[in-house]
Amino acid sequence: MPRSDDNFGLVTEQAGQRLAVLAEALFLINLLLLPGIAFAILAGLWFKHRHSAPPLARQHLYQATLVSLWGGLLIVVLGGLILLAGGLDEGWTWVVLILYFTCIHSTLILFGVVALTKAMSGQRWRFPLIGPRLE
Repeated sequence: MPRSDDNFGLVTEQAGQRLAVLAEALFLINLLLLPGIAFAILAGLWFKHRHSAPPLARQHLYQATLVSLWGGLLIVVLGGLILLAGGLDEGWTWVVLILYFTCIHSTLILFGVVALTKAMSGQRWRFPLIGPRLE
């Protein structure tokens, strides 16, 4: 039987792919395990590599940093507005606040997993609505 040159679907790594994966992983770590600490590392990576990173890594770094800021803003500001509008003593305020937080947080996690998957496959991807435009 002749030997095949098939690579079984293995593709060589693109320039900046590891940094892109790290950026999206830090986005998820910020949401799930170490909020604040992971964001500080992510922001440091963005400031260090924003001009020198390959296009794939730059896009994922920028997106993960920007969406982390948007996500924090959505959760903190709108959560605060819900508390101010309903008051701390009303039960419905807490129901709405918990539902809001759960929906926003879960959506960010879901899209973060998609972004991590795209980074692992060497593809660019944009978060719907709050993601930066692709170059």
